[in-house]
Amino acid sequence: MTRTARALAIVTDYGVEQDELLVPVGHLRESGIQTDIAAVSRDGIRTLIGDKDPGETVQPTHTLAEANADDYDLLVVPGGTINADTLRLEKEAVNLVRAFAGSGRPIAAICHGPWLLAEAGVADGKTLTSYPSLRTDLGNAGATWTDRPLVEDDSGGWRLVTSRNPDDLDAFLRGIDAALETAQH
Repeated sequence: MTRTARALAIVTDYGVEQDELLVPVGHLRESGIQTDIAAVSRDGIRTLIGDKDPGETVQPTHTLAEANADDYDLLVVPGGTINADTLRLEKEAVNLVRAFAGSGRPIAAICHGPWLLAEAGVADGKTLTSYPSLRTDLGNAGATWTDRPLVEDDSGGWRLVTSRNPDDLDAFLRGIDAALETAQH
């Protein structure tokens, strides 16, 4: 009997871009992928729209400290400027990224989410995209930045899927699907 694939989205409790969290999580769940959301605390996650307008409040299933990387096949790192800047200061989030990359399992990051990859030291040698303001930071972390809706990079023994912003969500979802397909075979 094959195990159902599992995905984990990691965020802070405030400032994640609503659609960059809810669209991938909804897509994965609709596809039959067990998908959890881990945040700093079990308080409701206050999402934002466009980094400023209040969005939906979402209940996490776990805290970052409770999430075990070994339980998942895919890591999703949504953006939102406030979320991403705060998330990269969370030791547990950094450790989850390192665990996924180190074990060869895929990571999908969108918009400002790749900041966490730089902080975790796993961007070096990768070709990726992000919100344009991260270009210098990611370059300084050793990544090659490109301006495309979807960038998939399999170098270094693990797949990285990145997109620039909420306008790229359709491409991002295709990249997530392909990464999960590859991870399960």
